[in-house]
Amino acid sequence: MQQYHHKWIDGSPINLSCNKVVCIGRNYAAHAAELDNPIPDTPLLFIKPTTAIVPLEQPLQLPDNLGEVHYETELAILIQHPVKSASPEAAVNAVGGLGLALDLTLRDLQSQLKEKGHPWEKAKAFDGSCPLSPFIPYHASMPLDNLHFELKINGLPVQQGHTKLMLTSVANLISYASQFFTLLPGDVILTGTPKGVGKLASGDQLTLQLQDYAQFSTSVI
Repeated sequence: MQQYHHKWIDGSPINLSCNKVVCIGRNYAAHAAELDNPIPDTPLLFIKPTTAIVPLEQPLQLPDNLGEVHYETELAILIQHPVKSASPEAAVNAVGGLGLALDLTLRDLQSQLKEKGHPWEKAKAFDGSCPLSPFIPYHASMPLDNLHFELKINGLPVQQGHTKLMLTSVANLISYASQFFTLLPGDVILTGTPKGVGKLASGDQLTLQLQDYAQFSTSVI
């Protein structure tokens, strides 16, 4: 597995350590509905460790004998300043970059864990479960509440996401997470996935697009 380091879209390194990934579950109502999940009253948080992060451009290696692996495409937010108990306004000031990620999920295992009322970590935080793109430097003119992203597999659109459809906005997500976890420079926030999740298969070719800012490609071994 290739070692991961944060980098900008031009390939230059980002001088921030690679830390935790704070993920938001069920932040798009249509995705919650497609999995027959209730919509939470407050953001649903879980964490992926650094060992989950791999470069998106590296071919995806799916775990063996653990059931179906599903893709979930998400807007990724790179944190550049410490954030603790921050207001939404202060939270936005900590955003350093925007990217895309795949929240890979062992769906069969997750379903088993949910039925037993157990945590999801085995299904969500396994090694290589967070392929992460290079980042675009964020500036205030970028519309965090009006960003579009999509995933195509083998040339066919399968997921279309838009931040205006999020149940909780990017600024409020960062603020909310910071009430429970101190967000450190180099931490990443995954902001939830839209509807259209599904199974990955060997040979799949994936193309991820973030607005007109960047396009990323990867494949499944």
